[in-house]
Amino acid sequence: MTDAPDQPIPPSDLVPVTIEEEMRSSYLAYAMSVIVSRALPDVRDGLKPVHRRILYAMRESGFTADKPYRKSARAVGDVMGKYHPHGDASIYDAMVRMAQHWSMRVKLIDGQGNFGSVDGDSPAAMRYTEARLAKAASFLLDDIDRDTVDFQPNYDESEHEPKVLPASFPNLLINGATGIAVGMATNIPTHNPGEVIDATLAMIENPDITLEELMKIIPGPDFPTGGLILGRSGIRNAFATGRGSVIIRAKAEVEEIRKDRKAIVVTEIPYQVNKATLQERIAELVRSKQVEGISDIRDESDRSGMRVVIEIKREATPEVVLNQLYRFTQLQTSFGVNMLALNGGQPQLMGLREVLSAFIAFREEVILRRARFDLAKARDRGHILVGLVIAVANIDEVIRLIRAAPDAATARESLMAAQWDAAEVEPLLALIHDEGNVVIDGQVRLTEAQARGILELRLQRLTGLEREKIQNELTEVAAKINELLAIIGSHIRRMEVMREEILIARAEIATPRMTEITDYEGDQTDESLIEPGLMVVTITRDGFIKRTPLEVFRAQNRGGRGRTAAGRRGDDIVVRSFNAHTHQWVLFFSSGGKAYREKVWRLPEASPTAKGRALVNLLPDLGDDSITAVLPLPQDEELWESLHLVFGTASGGVRRNRLSDFRNIRASGLIAMKLDEGDRLIGVATCREGQDVFLATRKARCIRFQITDETLRVFAGRDSSGVRGIKLAEGDEVNSLCVLNHVDATVEERQLYLRAAAAKRRAENAAGEDEAEDATAPEAEDEVATAGATLSPERFAELEAGEEILLTVSDGGFGRRSSAYDYRVSGRAGQGISNMTFSSSKRGSEVVATLPVLPGTDVMLVTNAGRLIRVPVDQVRIMSRQASGVTVLRLDGTEVVTSVFPVLEDDSEGGDAAPDEENGTENA
Repeated sequence: MTDAPDQPIPPSDLVPVTIEEEMRSSYLAYAMSVIVSRALPDVRDGLKPVHRRILYAMRESGFTADKPYRKSARAVGDVMGKYHPHGDASIYDAMVRMAQHWSMRVKLIDGQGNFGSVDGDSPAAMRYTEARLAKAASFLLDDIDRDTVDFQPNYDESEHEPKVLPASFPNLLINGATGIAVGMATNIPTHNPGEVIDATLAMIENPDITLEELMKIIPGPDFPTGGLILGRSGIRNAFATGRGSVIIRAKAEVEEIRKDRKAIVVTEIPYQVNKATLQERIAELVRSKQVEGISDIRDESDRSGMRVVIEIKREATPEVVLNQLYRFTQLQTSFGVNMLALNGGQPQLMGLREVLSAFIAFREEVILRRARFDLAKARDRGHILVGLVIAVANIDEVIRLIRAAPDAATARESLMAAQWDAAEVEPLLALIHDEGNVVIDGQVRLTEAQARGILELRLQRLTGLEREKIQNELTEVAAKINELLAIIGSHIRRMEVMREEILIARAEIATPRMTEITDYEGDQTDESLIEPGLMVVTITRDGFIKRTPLEVFRAQNRGGRGRTAAGRRGDDIVVRSFNAHTHQWVLFFSSGGKAYREKVWRLPEASPTAKGRALVNLLPDLGDDSITAVLPLPQDEELWESLHLVFGTASGGVRRNRLSDFRNIRASGLIAMKLDEGDRLIGVATCREGQDVFLATRKARCIRFQITDETLRVFAGRDSSGVRGIKLAEGDEVNSLCVLNHVDATVEERQLYLRAAAAKRRAENAAGEDEAEDATAPEAEDEVATAGATLSPERFAELEAGEEILLTVSDGGFGRRSSAYDYRVSGRAGQGISNMTFSSSKRGSEVVATLPVLPGTDVMLVTNAGRLIRVPVDQVRIMSRQASGVTVLRLDGTEVVTSVFPVLEDDSEGGDAAPDEENGTENA
């Protein structure tokens, strides 16, 4: 067995390295290559290498704005073959973007053909499209052949390409840039070209100009797609630090497209938003019911501009729908500004002043290098002209030397060896600052360049006119040299030249601002878009709900015919109506004892004759239950802490809870009260300790008892069934619940006040007041004989100030008002007292509702036929609690009153109208 061979010795040119070091160095090299050579723009010309190469290659190929269009594939091929070491797809994509007016604030490529669309459509293949440089591109490329910028070898060192273009306007700010490098990214918005150039001129004039002064010139970005920028704080942060967030919102208006139908019309969308994707997102939100109220969406955009029409349903509020679209779609986006660019070959985060300063410094360098290049050319030309002047002045001797020379080289040497009189040319040499010719003892020799120029001189230049032209040209060259020397030697002069050239660019590329900037303090809530106002909310037996502006209904005389309040579906009837403010919360209580919460403005708005919207669609978790009680809550939520809720059921049960127990109600509802089988909620009211609960039944019984911890305690839970409020007779049920203020008064004081108040009213209404048939109804069964007793004026005034009036209406359309003093306070769970006496069948057989009313207000009555009348309560007489009352609404046939509710504010259209001659009532 032989020993194993030794390990091979590595060649001397191999150096062992660790894998960590190799990965680190290789990754850093790759990262810097991406940062510098691909992803980040240069602050000087605002271009990435691929865009710079495209523009330079098209200029070199002659695809300028004054030439015909050429195939895009030709330009892409030139760029790929000479300068860009990547595929044709990346080159063509970059070229297409520079031709899209919705991507660039100032287009640099003039395209012909399909270059894509704002809908995200792909451009046609490069073999089908044509392109040339736009006029604005010339301001980036001018003077590039006058040694204004440095060049570098291309990827195979067969060509040379510019490291930067000699841009004459701040392209980085005007057209912006977007790029993702390794470990860093840039996102620079576009700005208005006229504003950017004006700010540049202002900084040239005053290098110490403040950011606030610059922002008066450039208020913010200006996107090619228009739209609105909300707020200025994000803009200021971006301009100051290079980082900030700008909120962009689409420009949309609400238009009436046909009768009773409105639509949201979008004419401008945020920058870099795909219009087709935006419409798909809106449709998705509608299907998922995340945004409701949209019936149709269509794109009506054409060559004249963008127009996306979003039709709104009749019952929806367009402003609310639009606000929801802002919240859930790209109709409102946030543009994260990150002004990172290459400055001196290094990535640098720059604000507005830094970007403008870097451009001005670069542009000054371009002007200086161009002046030096032009000076060299001018001096070369002046040097040749001096030689021509010498030749013309000594033409005979020049011809002799040339004729005597056997060849051109000898002739050139002869001319250079000869000495010529310097008297005529010495002033010219001083004029053009030419040091090529040396004057010694009044003699001067020709240089090789001058000798070549003389040999190339055409004989026609020897005429007198041509000699004069040489002299004039020499004078012009001298003036140009002096101007160039002034530019080279003076910073102020260079700034003047820069200003003149930037103004020329401004005249070509400046356009009006497209993006509007508005003040903005934060997201608008849907509620803030709703105009405050009173609404009449109507609910039908079959579960349809709607809201109608209160001003639609106007007050009528007592006994009027009313107006149609709701369209009915089959035998559907209105069972509940109330008025509330648009910004109020409304609690809905279901027959199953659950509570739901909704704002009034979110209820569907409809005309008085419309059916409204099904509650099962508004409250999707309602199930088979029906809404049996609705409670508008106080607008001031601070009052909720001191308020309680009192519940009343049809079986006579009551319960008290804190209102704050119902502050947070989820969409699926919250258990409000545990009900026995067959029972249901008939009313819920807010109350405070010490007030009175009033319950009234269909069979004209009622009870009033005080709210105390002993009488009706506060229940800790929401799932209890409560306690008995009134003991009902067989077949009877509670249909009204309200809360009254408790007044400490004896039975005697109450009876004395009722008699005195009745006498006062009779005296006030003696003239022309009709007496009701049953105005002498029996007194209350608990009345005490008070003959000869009287109340003091002070006590009467005190009781009068605290008096509450209850309105009782029968299903026959009769009603009367009664003082709350006529209803004694008793203990809970009793049988109650009589509430109304029906003297005949036409006056009805059941009580529809008993509710408190205020003088000067109105009430509304709704029938099972869908008719509604609004009546001032002052037209309903105040009578004893057992009286059957007066006619409030005249009914037809089997029509009966089904609902009564108060109007808290008088919005009538102008008082009473003359009664109709035929039926004695006013027609609605």
